[in-house]
Amino acid sequence: MATISLDSLDLAALLCSRVCHDVISPVGAIVNGLEVLEDDSDASMRDFALDLIQKSAKQASARLQFARLAFGAAGSAGASIDLGDAEQVARGLFLDDKISFSWSSPRLLFPKNRVKLLLNLVMIATTAIPRGGSIAVTVTGDAESCAFTIVSKGLNARIPAHSESLLAGDSESGTVDAHGIQIFYAGMIARASNMNIAFSLEGDEVTIRAVTA
Repeated sequence: MATISLDSLDLAALLCSRVCHDVISPVGAIVNGLEVLEDDSDASMRDFALDLIQKSAKQASARLQFARLAFGAAGSAGASIDLGDAEQVARGLFLDDKISFSWSSPRLLFPKNRVKLLLNLVMIATTAIPRGGSIAVTVTGDAESCAFTIVSKGLNARIPAHSESLLAGDSESGTVDAHGIQIFYAGMIARASNMNIAFSLEGDEVTIRAVTA
């Protein structure tokens, strides 16, 4: 294994690509819906197009709001973020029926890096169940000493590839691509927020646990 060497420009580019990847699909659906409205006079098709535009606009908005906290957490938010706000943006990711989502946490202010870590782990949890299923988030403790437990349950549940090495900032090639940037970034945030992350797999459940070091 080699330590990943990634300068700030490459990190920014990969994270931007990650955000764009999540938003392209609903934005493209909005464009398709608008084209149907322009070209089709059939009432049922226009109703379908309007429904598609409405759902896709909500999805795009939810993903952008999530990304703003998970990757940005702008300075205007201060040094802490309300876990209630984190729950709200996390629920926005699960507007469809593919994954059911539950969240259990105290309503407290947490350091923003720890909230960013939690949200990034939620995104990683979705990749553990490619065929859908359920995700349950549990936060215990307080801002000083806490634990995050995220359980993904579904058919063919799996720990994302190379998780352990990417979390540690390593890879076989010493580089990271768009597929691995999420876990690599989570590892960066974990170190910045003094937390340790572990993955485990049992049957059809993948558990991600982060605890204060």
